[in-house]
Amino acid sequence: MEIYWYLIIAIILAVFFVLDGYDFGVGIIHLFLAKKEKDKKVISKSAGLFWDSNEVWLVAAGGMLFMAFPTFYAAVFSGFYLPLIIVLWLIIFRAIGLEFRNKFNYQMWTAIWDKAFGVSSLLLALFFGIALGNIVRGVNLGGVENGLSIYEKHYFFLPLWNSSFSPLSENPGVIDWFTIIIGLISVITLSIHGAAWIILKTNSSINHKLKSVIFKLNIILLILTIFSLIIWQNINPNSFNNFIDKPYLIVFPLLYFTGIIGLFFSKKITKDIYRFLFSTSIILGGITSSLASLFPVILPTTNNVNESLTIYNTAASKYGLSVALTWGIIGIILIIVYAIVQKRFMAGKIDGMDYGH
Repeated sequence: MEIYWYLIIAIILAVFFVLDGYDFGVGIIHLFLAKKEKDKKVISKSAGLFWDSNEVWLVAAGGMLFMAFPTFYAAVFSGFYLPLIIVLWLIIFRAIGLEFRNKFNYQMWTAIWDKAFGVSSLLLALFFGIALGNIVRGVNLGGVENGLSIYEKHYFFLPLWNSSFSPLSENPGVIDWFTIIIGLISVITLSIHGAAWIILKTNSSINHKLKSVIFKLNIILLILTIFSLIIWQNINPNSFNNFIDKPYLIVFPLLYFTGIIGLFFSKKITKDIYRFLFSTSIILGGITSSLASLFPVILPTTNNVNESLTIYNTAASKYGLSVALTWGIIGIILIIVYAIVQKRFMAGKIDGMDYGH
């Protein structure tokens, strides 16, 4: 039953990063590349029409995580308290940036909320990448100092950073040079995804330019990916063991690199949907590869005193998981129906659709 819930939550999180991921990417493109007011309006609209329905998946994942793996939920929400509060405020500012922009037709007003939308999208992409970096790096469970735990074995607390700024520190911070690299990979990936979405859904005057931007960012992404894999092996020498023991898991890294290879032909792709599918492949491949490398661990420990958190030692009771499965399936069906209906209403180019008035 633990594996079923693990797969359900993993799928929901992956869907969230695919759907809301293009919203983050749109915000980044809007911040750096949208210069004309006409482009700013249509690009912000390509996120504004969808962001609220896309974030339903994050709410669902959080609720199911609390229900299925309460120990993990409690540990993560206390240990990552500071960055989670930052993420909460960034989500708020991204939303009001989109919703307030068109309330008044004054240049200063729209400029403020354009910056709120763009900067918060950029930082959200960065912090979600940093979060993934913390998961694969591990944390000091129990707050071990001098061989003794100062907290219960499944609890921890991370400062935003420490003086060493090193992932190999006994008490690492949320932000170090390794998690920053993963954060940059997230920013570049979601920027590519957002650019692909803008090309797919709008007739923006910068669409042709975005095809070149995707190609250039894809080169940087490939370099950073290879670099991160090398240093991850140095930080965690067992990081590739699951792929060696279970060779079929290689399908997930292949999914990631298929997306990267496909986007090298970004300029030549004739159907815009293919470009978006390749960027989706990168996101899905990256998330699933990370999870597959850790399974069944969901939060590694960096000390030898307390064991890592797994899907087995953090799960709710068998009875609770089985009862919740029925209601979870009903909830997922409702979310899927809602998403399908919403996407069908907004099919095709959205340039002529009304938003924010």
